[in-house]
Amino acid sequence: MATAHTTAHGHDHGHHGEGAHGSVKSYIVGFVLSVILTAIPFGLVMSGALPAGTAIPVCFGLGIVQIIVHLVYFLHMNSSSARSWNMAAFLFTLLIVAILVVGSWWVMLHLNANMMPGAMPME
Repeated sequence: MATAHTTAHGHDHGHHGEGAHGSVKSYIVGFVLSVILTAIPFGLVMSGALPAGTAIPVCFGLGIVQIIVHLVYFLHMNSSSARSWNMAAFLFTLLIVAILVVGSWWVMLHLNANMMPGAMPME
């Protein structure tokens, strides 16, 4: 007998437990947090309430918090054992991105220092 989530061929294409998907409430909470975490830096920058030296780190910090909100509420990254491979893949991706960003920044800093006209030896 076919259920609502079973196809005519007997394959189950339904949801495998509530842990895999969030509830409407969790999506609304995530959406509201995302809007707030976007509006705060926008308001700070547009109003000029903070000097640039303070506003930039605050915006970066709130951006990191927003990334965490997206991971938890929309991508359902949590500490459950079923999600450990997802977390390992995510952490590996973060490591690769960090190597690329830091390596590119390091190369650009050193190229700038080595390409200055006074730094090149004249033959």
